[in-house]
Amino acid sequence: MNNLCTNVGYYSINKFGEQLCGDKVEIIEKGDNYTVMVLADGLGSGVKANILSTLTSKIISTMMANEMSIEECVSTIAATLPVCEVRKVAYSTFTIIRVIDNREAEIIQYDNPHVILLRNGKNYDYDKTSFEAGGKTIYRSKIQLCENDVFIAMSDGAIYAGVGMSMNFGWKRENIIRYIEKLYEDDYSAKAISTIILDECDRLYGREPGDDTTIAAVKIRRRKPVNLLFGPPSNPADVNKMMSLFFSKEGKHIVSGGTTSTLAAEFLGESVVSDLDDMDPEIPPIATIKGVDLATEGVITISRVLQYAQSYIGDNELYYDWSTKTDGASRISRILFEEATDINFFVGRAINPAHQNPNLPINFSIKMRLVDELSDALKQMGKKIKVIYF
Repeated sequence: MNNLCTNVGYYSINKFGEQLCGDKVEIIEKGDNYTVMVLADGLGSGVKANILSTLTSKIISTMMANEMSIEECVSTIAATLPVCEVRKVAYSTFTIIRVIDNREAEIIQYDNPHVILLRNGKNYDYDKTSFEAGGKTIYRSKIQLCENDVFIAMSDGAIYAGVGMSMNFGWKRENIIRYIEKLYEDDYSAKAISTIILDECDRLYGREPGDDTTIAAVKIRRRKPVNLLFGPPSNPADVNKMMSLFFSKEGKHIVSGGTTSTLAAEFLGESVVSDLDDMDPEIPPIATIKGVDLATEGVITISRVLQYAQSYIGDNELYYDWSTKTDGASRISRILFEEATDINFFVGRAINPAHQNPNLPINFSIKMRLVDELSDALKQMGKKIKVIYF
Protein backbone atom coordinates (compact mmCIF):
# COMPACT_ATOMS: atom_id res chain seq x y z
CA MET A 1 0.00 0.00 0.00
CA ASN A 2 1.38 3.42 -0.93
CA ASN A 3 1.09 6.64 1.04
CA LEU A 4 -0.91 8.45 -1.65
CA CYS A 5 -4.55 9.46 -1.70
CA THR A 6 -7.05 10.88 -4.18
CA ASN A 7 -8.30 14.42 -3.61
CA VAL A 8 -11.41 15.50 -5.57
CA GLY A 9 -12.84 19.02 -5.75
CA TYR A 10 -15.30 20.76 -8.04
CA TYR A 11 -17.18 24.03 -8.47
CA SER A 12 -20.15 24.95 -10.70
CA ILE A 13 -21.96 28.10 -11.78
CA ASN A 14 -25.45 28.17 -13.30
CA LYS A 15 -26.36 29.70 -16.62
CA PHE A 16 -27.42 33.28 -15.96
CA GLY A 17 -31.08 33.40 -14.94
CA GLU A 18 -31.36 29.66 -14.17
CA GLN A 19 -32.13 28.34 -10.69
CA LEU A 20 -30.74 24.86 -11.36
CA CYS A 21 -27.42 23.78 -12.83
CA GLY A 22 -27.46 21.51 -15.88
CA ASP A 23 -24.11 20.00 -14.85
CA LYS A 24 -23.72 17.39 -12.14
CA VAL A 25 -20.69 15.87 -10.42
CA GLU A 26 -20.97 12.56 -8.59
CA ILE A 27 -18.19 11.01 -6.50
CA ILE A 28 -18.12 7.47 -5.15
CA GLU A 29 -15.35 6.10 -2.97
CA LYS A 30 -14.83 2.48 -1.96
CA GLY A 31 -12.36 2.56 0.90
CA ASP A 32 -9.04 4.29 0.32
CA ASN A 33 -8.25 2.46 -2.90
CA TYR A 34 -11.05 3.16 -5.37
CA THR A 35 -12.52 6.50 -6.44
CA VAL A 36 -14.93 7.27 -9.27
CA MET A 37 -15.71 10.84 -10.31
CA VAL A 38 -18.34 11.53 -12.98
CA LEU A 39 -19.01 14.96 -14.49
CA ALA A 40 -22.21 14.99 -16.57
CA ASP A 41 -23.48 17.89 -18.70
CA GLY A 42 -27.19 17.63 -19.49
CA LEU A 43 -28.53 18.76 -22.85
CA GLY A 44 -29.63 22.41 -22.74
CA SER A 45 -30.06 24.13 -19.38
CA GLY A 46 -32.45 24.45 -16.46
CA VAL A 47 -34.67 21.70 -15.07
CA LYS A 48 -34.42 19.25 -18.01
CA ALA A 49 -30.65 19.52 -18.16
CA ASN A 50 -30.45 19.05 -14.41
CA ILE A 51 -32.53 15.85 -14.62
CA LEU A 52 -30.45 14.49 -17.50
CA SER A 53 -27.12 15.16 -15.81
CA THR A 54 -28.29 13.89 -12.42
CA LEU A 55 -29.56 10.62 -13.88
CA THR A 56 -26.42 10.20 -15.99
CA SER A 57 -23.96 10.84 -13.16
CA LYS A 58 -25.86 8.65 -10.69
CA ILE A 59 -26.21 5.72 -13.10
CA ILE A 60 -22.61 5.83 -14.33
CA SER A 61 -20.97 6.30 -10.94
CA THR A 62 -23.01 3.52 -9.34
CA MET A 63 -22.39 1.08 -12.19
CA MET A 64 -18.69 1.93 -12.45
CA ALA A 65 -18.26 1.56 -8.68
CA ASN A 66 -19.70 -1.93 -9.09
CA GLU A 67 -17.10 -2.58 -11.80
CA MET A 68 -19.53 -2.84 -14.70
CA SER A 69 -18.25 -2.05 -18.18
CA ILE A 70 -18.58 1.35 -19.84
CA GLU A 71 -20.54 -0.35 -22.65
CA GLU A 72 -23.14 -1.48 -20.11
CA CYS A 73 -23.20 2.01 -18.57
CA VAL A 74 -23.82 3.74 -21.92
CA SER A 75 -26.53 1.30 -23.02
CA THR A 76 -28.29 1.72 -19.67
CA ILE A 77 -28.20 5.50 -19.99
CA ALA A 78 -29.56 5.35 -23.55
CA ALA A 79 -32.47 3.20 -22.36
CA THR A 80 -33.16 5.36 -19.30
CA LEU A 81 -32.88 9.03 -20.24
CA PRO A 82 -36.03 10.82 -21.45
CA VAL A 83 -36.07 12.13 -25.04
CA CYS A 84 -36.07 15.90 -25.54
CA GLU A 85 -39.32 16.76 -27.37
CA VAL A 86 -37.68 19.64 -29.27
CA ARG A 87 -34.32 18.16 -30.34
CA LYS A 88 -35.45 14.50 -30.42
CA VAL A 89 -32.24 13.40 -28.65
CA ALA A 90 -31.71 12.04 -25.18
CA TYR A 91 -28.27 12.24 -23.79
CA SER A 92 -25.94 13.93 -21.38
CA THR A 93 -22.26 14.25 -22.19
CA PHE A 94 -19.97 12.87 -19.52
CA THR A 95 -16.42 12.50 -18.26
CA ILE A 96 -15.40 9.66 -15.96
CA ILE A 97 -12.18 9.52 -13.96
CA ARG A 98 -11.64 6.27 -12.09
CA VAL A 99 -8.62 5.96 -9.78
CA ILE A 100 -7.51 2.52 -8.55
CA ASP A 101 -5.05 2.08 -5.66
CA ASN A 102 -3.88 5.67 -6.28
CA ARG A 103 -1.59 4.10 -8.90
CA GLU A 104 -3.65 3.98 -12.09
CA ALA A 105 -6.31 6.27 -13.55
CA GLU A 106 -8.81 5.38 -16.24
CA ILE A 107 -10.38 8.30 -18.09
CA ILE A 108 -13.52 7.80 -20.17
CA GLN A 109 -14.80 10.80 -22.15
CA TYR A 110 -17.87 11.43 -24.24
CA ASP A 111 -18.40 14.83 -25.89
CA ASN A 112 -17.05 16.96 -23.05
CA PRO A 113 -13.83 18.96 -23.54
CA HIS A 114 -10.97 16.52 -23.06
CA VAL A 115 -9.48 16.21 -19.59
CA ILE A 116 -6.30 18.18 -18.90
CA LEU A 117 -3.51 16.34 -17.08
CA LEU A 118 -0.93 18.40 -15.21
CA ARG A 119 2.26 16.56 -14.27
CA ASN A 120 4.86 18.56 -12.35
CA GLY A 121 2.61 21.58 -12.95
CA LYS A 122 2.80 21.30 -16.76
CA ASN A 123 0.43 19.91 -19.38
CA TYR A 124 1.05 16.23 -20.09
CA ASP A 125 -0.28 14.70 -23.33
CA TYR A 126 -1.69 11.25 -22.66
CA ASP A 127 -2.72 8.54 -25.12
CA LYS A 128 -6.37 7.97 -26.03
CA THR A 129 -8.13 5.11 -27.79
CA SER A 130 -11.66 5.34 -29.16
CA PHE A 131 -14.50 2.84 -29.42
CA GLU A 132 -18.22 2.83 -30.21
CA ALA A 133 -20.82 2.25 -27.51
CA GLY A 134 -24.54 2.83 -27.99
CA GLY A 135 -23.83 4.64 -31.26
CA LYS A 136 -21.51 7.07 -29.50
CA THR A 137 -17.75 7.54 -29.88
CA ILE A 138 -16.11 7.13 -26.49
CA TYR A 139 -12.47 7.93 -25.69
CA ARG A 140 -10.60 5.86 -23.12
CA SER A 141 -7.18 6.37 -21.51
CA LYS A 142 -5.24 4.45 -18.88
CA ILE A 143 -2.50 6.34 -17.09
CA GLN A 144 0.08 5.25 -14.50
CA LEU A 145 0.00 7.88 -11.78
CA CYS A 146 2.67 10.05 -10.19
CA GLU A 147 2.46 12.07 -6.99
CA ASN A 148 0.84 15.50 -7.58
CA ASP A 149 -0.73 14.51 -10.91
CA VAL A 150 -3.82 16.70 -11.44
CA PHE A 151 -6.71 15.82 -13.77
CA ILE A 152 -8.98 18.73 -14.75
CA ALA A 153 -12.38 17.87 -16.23
CA MET A 154 -14.85 20.49 -17.46
CA SER A 155 -18.23 20.98 -19.06
CA ASP A 156 -18.34 22.87 -22.38
CA GLY A 157 -19.40 26.06 -20.59
CA ALA A 158 -15.72 26.50 -19.74
CA ILE A 159 -14.52 26.65 -23.34
CA TYR A 160 -17.37 28.96 -24.39
CA ALA A 161 -16.51 31.54 -21.71
CA GLY A 162 -16.08 34.98 -23.23
CA VAL A 163 -17.54 34.15 -26.66
CA GLY A 164 -18.51 37.42 -28.36
CA MET A 165 -17.32 39.38 -25.34
CA SER A 166 -13.71 39.37 -24.16
CA MET A 167 -12.77 36.56 -26.58
CA ASN A 168 -14.00 36.00 -30.13
CA PHE A 169 -13.95 32.21 -30.06
CA GLY A 170 -14.20 31.46 -26.37
CA TRP A 171 -11.66 30.28 -23.82
CA LYS A 172 -10.22 27.29 -25.62
CA ARG A 173 -8.73 24.25 -23.90
CA GLU A 174 -5.20 25.40 -24.74
CA ASN A 175 -5.97 28.80 -23.14
CA ILE A 176 -7.11 27.07 -19.97
CA ILE A 177 -3.90 25.00 -19.94
CA ARG A 178 -1.71 28.09 -20.21
CA TYR A 179 -3.73 29.87 -17.51
CA ILE A 180 -3.49 27.11 -14.90
CA GLU A 181 0.17 26.33 -15.72
CA LYS A 182 1.00 29.93 -14.90
CA LEU A 183 -0.84 29.91 -11.55
CA TYR A 184 -0.31 26.30 -10.42
CA GLU A 185 1.45 25.53 -7.15
CA ASP A 186 2.08 22.06 -5.72
CA ASP A 187 0.23 22.75 -2.48
CA TYR A 188 -3.05 23.68 -4.21
CA SER A 189 -5.87 21.28 -3.45
CA ALA A 190 -8.26 19.98 -6.11
CA LYS A 191 -10.94 22.38 -4.85
CA ALA A 192 -8.56 25.36 -5.07
CA ILE A 193 -7.62 24.48 -8.65
CA SER A 194 -11.26 24.14 -9.73
CA THR A 195 -12.16 27.41 -7.97
CA ILE A 196 -9.34 29.37 -9.62
CA ILE A 197 -10.28 28.19 -13.12
CA LEU A 198 -14.03 28.61 -12.66
CA ASP A 199 -13.65 32.11 -11.26
CA GLU A 200 -11.82 33.09 -14.46
CA CYS A 201 -14.61 31.51 -16.54
CA ASP A 202 -17.14 33.57 -14.61
CA ARG A 203 -15.07 36.73 -15.16
CA LEU A 204 -14.84 36.08 -18.91
CA TYR A 205 -18.63 35.72 -18.99
CA GLY A 206 -18.90 39.15 -17.35
CA ARG A 207 -20.42 37.42 -14.26
CA GLU A 208 -23.45 36.47 -16.37
CA PRO A 209 -22.62 32.94 -17.59
CA GLY A 210 -24.04 32.02 -20.99
CA ASP A 211 -24.00 28.33 -20.06
CA ASP A 212 -23.78 26.08 -17.02
CA THR A 213 -20.09 25.72 -16.25
CA THR A 214 -18.33 23.15 -14.08
CA ILE A 215 -14.68 22.47 -13.33
CA ALA A 216 -13.78 19.25 -11.49
CA ALA A 217 -10.24 18.39 -10.43
CA VAL A 218 -8.73 15.13 -9.21
CA LYS A 219 -5.32 15.33 -7.55
CA ILE A 220 -3.06 12.47 -6.48
CA ARG A 221 -1.27 13.58 -3.36
CA ARG A 222 0.68 12.27 -0.40
CA ARG A 223 -1.25 11.72 2.80
CA LYS A 224 -0.71 14.51 5.32
CA PRO A 225 -2.05 14.08 8.87
CA VAL A 226 -2.96 17.09 11.01
CA ASN A 227 -3.84 17.04 14.70
CA LEU A 228 -6.04 19.63 16.41
CA LEU A 229 -6.33 19.95 20.20
CA PHE A 230 -9.46 21.79 21.36
CA GLY A 231 -10.17 22.23 25.06
CA PRO A 232 -8.80 20.67 28.26
CA PRO A 233 -9.98 17.23 29.46
CA SER A 234 -12.95 16.93 31.82
CA ASN A 235 -10.72 15.16 34.34
CA PRO A 236 -7.54 17.17 35.14
CA ALA A 237 -5.76 13.88 35.84
CA ASP A 238 -6.01 13.09 32.11
CA VAL A 239 -3.98 16.11 30.95
CA ASN A 240 -0.70 14.22 30.52
CA LYS A 241 -2.43 11.31 28.80
CA MET A 242 -4.19 13.69 26.38
CA MET A 243 -1.03 15.67 25.64
CA SER A 244 1.13 12.55 25.24
CA LEU A 245 -1.25 11.06 22.69
CA PHE A 246 -1.68 14.38 20.85
CA PHE A 247 2.04 15.10 20.49
CA SER A 248 2.89 11.48 19.62
CA LYS A 249 0.88 11.72 16.40
CA GLU A 250 2.64 12.33 13.10
CA GLY A 251 1.93 15.60 11.28
CA LYS A 252 1.19 19.19 12.20
CA HIS A 253 -0.14 20.11 15.64
CA ILE A 254 -2.70 22.89 16.17
CA VAL A 255 -3.80 23.95 19.66
CA SER A 256 -7.02 25.97 20.05
CA GLY A 257 -8.03 27.67 23.30
CA GLY A 258 -6.25 29.79 25.90
CA THR A 259 -6.32 27.24 28.72
CA THR A 260 -5.49 24.45 26.27
CA SER A 261 -2.47 26.38 25.00
CA THR A 262 -1.23 26.90 28.56
CA LEU A 263 -1.54 23.18 29.32
CA ALA A 264 0.24 22.26 26.07
CA ALA A 265 3.07 24.69 26.81
CA GLU A 266 3.48 23.30 30.35
CA PHE A 267 3.60 19.75 29.01
CA LEU A 268 6.35 20.76 26.55
CA GLY A 269 8.21 22.84 29.14
CA GLU A 270 7.76 25.94 27.00
CA SER A 271 5.97 29.28 27.31
CA VAL A 272 3.07 30.88 25.42
CA VAL A 273 4.06 34.04 23.57
CA SER A 274 1.25 36.18 22.13
CA ASP A 275 1.67 37.29 18.53
CA LEU A 276 0.14 40.73 18.04
CA ASP A 277 1.62 41.43 14.61
CA ASP A 278 -1.46 40.34 12.65
CA MET A 279 -4.42 41.76 14.54
CA ASP A 280 -7.96 41.17 13.30
CA PRO A 281 -10.85 42.99 15.04
CA GLU A 282 -13.08 39.91 14.76
CA ILE A 283 -10.66 37.05 15.50
CA PRO A 284 -8.50 36.87 18.67
CA PRO A 285 -4.73 36.88 18.10
CA ILE A 286 -2.64 33.75 17.68
CA ALA A 287 0.23 32.70 19.95
CA THR A 288 3.56 30.94 19.58
CA ILE A 289 4.58 27.80 21.47
CA LYS A 290 7.81 26.01 20.62
CA GLY A 291 6.85 22.53 19.40
CA VAL A 292 3.37 23.61 18.23
CA ASP A 293 2.71 24.57 14.62
CA LEU A 294 -0.17 26.93 15.43
CA ALA A 295 -1.80 28.11 18.67
CA THR A 296 -5.06 30.07 18.58
CA GLU A 297 -8.02 31.13 20.69
CA GLY A 298 -10.79 28.53 20.91
CA VAL A 299 -14.51 28.90 20.27
CA ILE A 300 -14.58 32.19 18.33
CA THR A 301 -11.76 31.04 16.04
CA ILE A 302 -13.19 27.56 15.43
CA SER A 303 -16.63 29.12 14.75
CA ARG A 304 -15.07 31.13 11.92
CA VAL A 305 -13.29 28.00 10.62
CA LEU A 306 -16.69 26.25 10.52
CA GLN A 307 -18.15 29.18 8.56
CA TYR A 308 -15.31 28.92 6.04
CA ALA A 309 -15.72 25.12 5.83
CA GLN A 310 -19.44 25.35 5.10
CA SER A 311 -18.71 27.90 2.37
CA TYR A 312 -15.97 25.63 0.98
CA ILE A 313 -18.34 22.69 0.45
CA GLY A 314 -20.94 25.05 -1.00
CA ASP A 315 -20.29 28.00 -3.30
CA ASN A 316 -16.76 28.59 -1.93
CA GLU A 317 -17.39 32.35 -2.06
CA LEU A 318 -15.19 32.92 1.01
CA TYR A 319 -12.17 31.26 -0.61
CA TYR A 320 -10.22 34.48 -1.05
CA ASP A 321 -10.83 35.45 2.60
CA TRP A 322 -9.37 32.38 4.30
CA SER A 323 -6.77 31.73 1.60
CA THR A 324 -5.13 35.16 2.00
CA LYS A 325 -5.73 36.43 5.55
CA THR A 326 -3.28 35.79 8.38
CA ASP A 327 -5.60 35.51 11.41
CA GLY A 328 -5.89 32.25 13.35
CA ALA A 329 -9.09 31.07 11.67
CA SER A 330 -7.67 31.60 8.18
CA ARG A 331 -4.45 29.80 9.07
CA ILE A 332 -6.33 26.82 10.51
CA SER A 333 -8.56 26.76 7.43
CA ARG A 334 -5.62 26.65 5.04
CA ILE A 335 -4.06 23.77 6.97
CA LEU A 336 -7.27 21.75 7.29
CA PHE A 337 -8.73 22.43 3.84
CA GLU A 338 -5.63 22.56 1.64
CA GLU A 339 -2.89 20.59 3.39
CA ALA A 340 -4.52 17.89 5.51
CA THR A 341 -5.78 14.56 4.23
CA ASP A 342 -6.27 12.94 7.66
CA ILE A 343 -7.40 15.02 10.65
CA ASN A 344 -7.34 13.89 14.28
CA PHE A 345 -9.39 15.96 16.74
CA PHE A 346 -8.50 15.75 20.41
CA VAL A 347 -11.46 17.34 22.19
CA GLY A 348 -11.55 18.10 25.89
CA ARG A 349 -14.94 18.00 27.62
CA ALA A 350 -14.01 20.35 30.46
CA ILE A 351 -16.50 23.16 31.01
CA ASN A 352 -14.88 26.58 30.88
CA PRO A 353 -16.23 28.69 33.79
CA ALA A 354 -15.91 31.81 31.64
CA HIS A 355 -18.40 30.33 29.18
CA GLN A 356 -21.09 29.97 31.86
CA ASN A 357 -21.62 33.73 32.00
CA PRO A 358 -25.26 34.21 30.85
CA ASN A 359 -24.17 37.34 28.97
CA LEU A 360 -21.90 35.30 26.69
CA PRO A 361 -23.39 33.35 23.76
CA ILE A 362 -21.04 30.41 24.38
CA ASN A 363 -21.72 27.19 26.27
CA PHE A 364 -20.53 23.59 26.39
CA SER A 365 -23.15 22.31 23.93
CA ILE A 366 -22.12 24.95 21.37
CA LYS A 367 -18.50 23.81 21.65
CA MET A 368 -19.45 20.17 21.03
CA ARG A 369 -21.71 21.19 18.14
CA LEU A 370 -18.80 23.08 16.55
CA VAL A 371 -16.71 19.91 16.59
CA ASP A 372 -19.54 17.80 15.13
CA GLU A 373 -20.38 20.25 12.34
CA LEU A 374 -16.75 20.95 11.45
CA SER A 375 -16.02 17.20 11.33
CA ASP A 376 -19.01 16.68 9.05
CA ALA A 377 -17.92 19.48 6.68
CA LEU A 378 -14.38 18.12 6.52
CA LYS A 379 -15.70 14.64 5.73
CA GLN A 380 -17.62 16.17 2.82
CA MET A 381 -14.29 17.54 1.59
CA GLY A 382 -13.02 13.94 1.50
CA LYS A 383 -10.92 14.15 4.67
CA LYS A 384 -10.45 11.15 6.95
CA ILE A 385 -11.63 12.29 10.38
CA LYS A 386 -11.07 10.82 13.83
CA VAL A 387 -12.40 12.47 17.00
CA ILE A 388 -11.10 11.49 20.44
CA TYR A 389 -12.82 12.90 23.53
CA PHE A 390 -11.27 13.38 26.96
